Amino acid sequence: MTILGIIPARGGSKSIPKKNIKELDGKPLLQYTLEATNNSKLLSRVILSSDDDEIISIAKNLKVDVPFKRPSHLAEDASPTLPVIQHALQFFKFQNIHFDAVCLLQVTSPFKTGDFIDASIKKFIESDCDALISVQKVPAEYNPHWTFKANEEGFLNLTTNDKQIISRRQDLPTVYHRDGLIYITKTSVLLEQNSIYGNKIAYIESPEEGQINIDTMDDWHKAEAYLKSKQK
Repeated sequence: MTILGIIPARGGSKSIPKKNIKELDGKPLLQYTLEATNNSKLLSRVILSSDDDEIISIAKNLKVDVPFKRPSHLAEDASPTLPVIQHALQFFKFQNIHFDAVCLLQVTSPFKTGDFIDASIKKFIESDCDALISVQKVPAEYNPHWTFKANEEGFLNLTTNDKQIISRRQDLPTVYHRDGLIYITKTSVLLEQNSIYGNKIAYIESPEEGQINIDTMDDWHKAEAYLKSKQK
């Protein structure tokens, strides 16, 4: 199975200016994801999709494959991810290059590894799914069976719409949240169903260590602290 790895890195970050190339412990943030892809044995090809000339220049200096410049209308604050992936696939389609699936690798989740990428791809292939996402367990106190929403009368109902609350922690079902570390989707699902998820979603649990999704400066400081703890 041929897998295209896509590293999306637009230039218009507002929460952390130039986030994708801002140096974290002496390296541009995107370099962490690049190093993970270099250690993967199952990615057929890895490219960077960006609208920003500075990001593209730095990426090329890091030996990243940048086959095109992303159109500006696909790099706005509200631009969804799916059209970015579809744009890359259409680019290769015009060159008569086909990939069976796409592995989306977000720069903002820098502490992934090549081994984890490959483990995800293996499970994706074995699962016969439409897509696979990386997840983490939801802590019991945030389990949807223990969370509430206010109704129109100002009273609380369980978010699950259950009539009775599950009283014992041990009886709560295990639930997961996506952590953004990895998404793998069949090309047919991306292009024909216009979906990153499809109907059959497999999952892989991410290692707890180093699971930081960088969106704010607080997240950035957590990443710096994590790297310092690793050095010690």
